[in-house]
Amino acid sequence: MSETPQFGTAEYQPEVGGDHCKTCGLAIAGSYFRINGAITCSACAEQTGELLPKDTHGGFARGVLFGVGGALLGLVLYSFVGIATGLEIGYVSLAVGYIVGRAIMMGTSGVGGRRHQVAAVLLTYAAVSMSAVPISLWHFAHEDREARAAAGPTVDAQTEQAAPESEPASTGAPGVIGAIAFLAVLGLLAPFLGLEDPVSGLIGLVILFVGIRIAWKMTAGSAVQITGPHNA
Repeated sequence: MSETPQFGTAEYQPEVGGDHCKTCGLAIAGSYFRINGAITCSACAEQTGELLPKDTHGGFARGVLFGVGGALLGLVLYSFVGIATGLEIGYVSLAVGYIVGRAIMMGTSGVGGRRHQVAAVLLTYAAVSMSAVPISLWHFAHEDREARAAAGPTVDAQTEQAAPESEPASTGAPGVIGAIAFLAVLGLLAPFLGLEDPVSGLIGLVILFVGIRIAWKMTAGSAVQITGPHNA
């Protein structure tokens, strides 16, 4: 006669093939975490989190400062190419996006995040759009010199004789500030003002978007994502 099973005192064997930590290999009981989707025990998740660089306000400020320097460098590069070639080469936007993104990541020692991405987008757009100001000023001055050279010195002399004597106009601080503000607004709107020529303007905006996208992806930060705790 077979013995009746005693369920009250039975010992249950652990299920073979249960979840194990992908880092240390130990079986997981209770809650667990995921590192980039891989199941991880709480101890390994905590240890991995301590090794990841931390996003601090000081690091973010330093990253923005480096980003501003990168944006200025990108503005100079874009302006130089535009003045040297006489053409608006939109592909320089890609280099500007890379420079800004790289500068921010250097300032933060490799720490990224959403606010770093927003800063990278704004700085990249500002660097590319504001380059229209020095390029336009240089072309204006260059055309004015050519017009004066073509007219000859006699026209200048006649103009000076015909012009009545007047006191030099005084330009105070408000006038200078107003002029700078006007140029800044004009520069920030430059990518959209280029849509007067729909084909080239749209191509320029698309390339600018790609450059901004480069800066966005570069400042995303670490690819390691830790989620949890999850219930087993």
